[in-house]
Amino acid sequence: MRILKRKIIENKEIKEANLLDSAFTLFTEKGVKETSVQDIVNKAGVAKGTFYLYFKDKYEIQDYLIIKKSKQLFEKAITSLKEKNIQDYRERVIFIIDNIIDEFAKNKLLLKFISKNLSWAIYSDKISNIIDDSSIGLVDLFLEDIKNINIKIDNPEVKLFMIIEMTSSTVYTSITSNKPLPIEKYKPILYEEIKKILS
Repeated sequence: MRILKRKIIENKEIKEANLLDSAFTLFTEKGVKETSVQDIVNKAGVAKGTFYLYFKDKYEIQDYLIIKKSKQLFEKAITSLKEKNIQDYRERVIFIIDNIIDEFAKNKLLLKFISKNLSWAIYSDKISNIIDDSSIGLVDLFLEDIKNINIKIDNPEVKLFMIIEMTSSTVYTSITSNKPLPIEKYKPILYEEIKKILS
């Protein structure tokens, strides 16, 4: 009986993963507007009814993917940060942002899919419904750093939000069209502005 239950759970997980992979591929190739639920299930190799066991509509799967992909980006950056010995909280934030920018530069499809929604993914009320934990780490890490170094920053969560918004919108243009500068030339200017916000 346990083996059967485990098989059923594994089968459900495989179907959900196939739906997510298919939706992400289609959304990044065709766009969300041009992708139908039927397109997603055809590519995933599942019945249409199976889709609705997991998601209400294509916009819900889009939200799920944005949050999931954002979480993965921040987790990877925070894991890399833990391997370094960076003490200054501003440098820690910049390290994480630099790591994420590099991921976006390597994967422009991911950039196009997620960048305009990066702060939404972090601050969304939906995150606890979609992801098991209640945050993706950066906000908690930043607030913990501020508390540990015992300095006064007015509205630290708001400032972090501003940094993420500024970074995601300006980096998008820099990576996709080299405006106002190519990303490697733009980064130092961006990081100086981030330091000012955090001073």
